[in-house]
Amino acid sequence: MARVSEIRHVGYAVTDLAAEAAFYRDIWGLKEAGEKDGMLHFAAEGNDELYVVRLRQSETQRIDIITLAADSREDVDALHAKVADYGCQIVFAPKELDTLGGGYGFRFFSKDGLPFEISADVARGTSRELTRWEGIPQKISHIVLHSPDHKEMVRFFTDVLGFKVSDWLGDFMCFLRCNQWHHRIALLPGPACLNHVAYDMLGVDDMMRGIHRLKQQGTDIRWGPGRHTAGNNTFSYFTTPAGFAVEYTADLEEVDDATWEAKVHTPAPMVMDQWGIGIGGPQTMPHPAPDAGLFQPAGV
Repeated sequence: MARVSEIRHVGYAVTDLAAEAAFYRDIWGLKEAGEKDGMLHFAAEGNDELYVVRLRQSETQRIDIITLAADSREDVDALHAKVADYGCQIVFAPKELDTLGGGYGFRFFSKDGLPFEISADVARGTSRELTRWEGIPQKISHIVLHSPDHKEMVRFFTDVLGFKVSDWLGDFMCFLRCNQWHHRIALLPGPACLNHVAYDMLGVDDMMRGIHRLKQQGTDIRWGPGRHTAGNNTFSYFTTPAGFAVEYTADLEEVDDATWEAKVHTPAPMVMDQWGIGIGGPQTMPHPAPDAGLFQPAGV
């Protein structure tokens, strides 16, 4: 059965391209992956995905694209048919892509208006084995989104894109997987927008070393460090110069499909953060507001 198999990248439009690029390159720990059509691309050194962040200059800050991977061109075609049958607005049907790395894919808006791309056959980049204490991201870990009908979005991700429910936090947060890792997408109620993008670190020591580097360069932690219950992953949240939320995480739980049973975790302070020692909390994160690009193709 055709399904999404991984996250590729997130594309942002920002009003200060230089500041956002400097953050991802010099502070967050990504590497430059090339420029195309005025857009800057950044990769994580621990994985061969060609790039994980795409940035462009704009008068309006918005999410341009959330790009997901399929395993084959046939899967892209099959997923396009399912997305169209579900009633999502198609931006363009499957075709050869002219973005950096090429490939074959299609774009659509979720019923909330968030922009997605699903692609296969994208060129791979270079990677290397990271070592302890480098404190830089390996790859994108997961993306958390808000939806005014988050339970309908859960049905879309499971019934159409092939994700599986790993866990719930109460009835308001759902954790969804598309491979062996506990969650690649999580959904929350609220206006249609991005909540945050998380990046896997080699381990807790590397997360803490990354926190140190950010603090030394003037980007203080918004919430954390801590350890969630659903997924058992550690966390530390920050915001970029443009105000987008990003996370360093480690130890995300690996799931065995044959034996895993989804649970409902009862919300409580020591469930949100098993350590209970970090600063801040969900209330210190950016307040969700409708993304400025809903139902508006970025055109790039």
